[in-house]
Amino acid sequence: MSDQRPETSLPSDQAEAELLARRRTLEARLAAQRLAAKPASEGPGTTMRGAADGMKLASEFVAGVLAGAGIGYLIDRIAGTQPFGLVIFLLLGFAAGVLNVLRSIGKAPQPRTGAVPRPDADARTDTSPVKRPDLEEKHGDRRD
Repeated sequence: MSDQRPETSLPSDQAEAELLARRRTLEARLAAQRLAAKPASEGPGTTMRGAADGMKLASEFVAGVLAGAGIGYLIDRIAGTQPFGLVIFLLLGFAAGVLNVLRSIGKAPQPRTGAVPRPDADARTDTSPVKRPDLEEKHGDRRD
């Protein structure tokens, strides 16, 4: 008795045919959505791009913290101010690591190098109109 199926209004073959048709239309819609959602440039190197960026950001942060801790430890050993140099430079290293990460993702400005512009830099960025004699001869003066 447990082998019997519950009775439905449709015959078994017709119900299976309807389910198969619904499944095929759903598969077609899903395939269309997958094609539309695919990134434009998908190649062999793009799958690991996110992991590489994450490792770069993590290493920049950790390097800042470790550099700050190392400098603080050395100052404590030399000056004999046991916890204070380590704590202060550890916090400075943390701030430097966060700043490095923000610079890497483009949320903080790059540091200024203090370079002075060359005196001839203005000559290259001159925005005055260039006179072209070949155009003036063809078109003449258009102030009529």
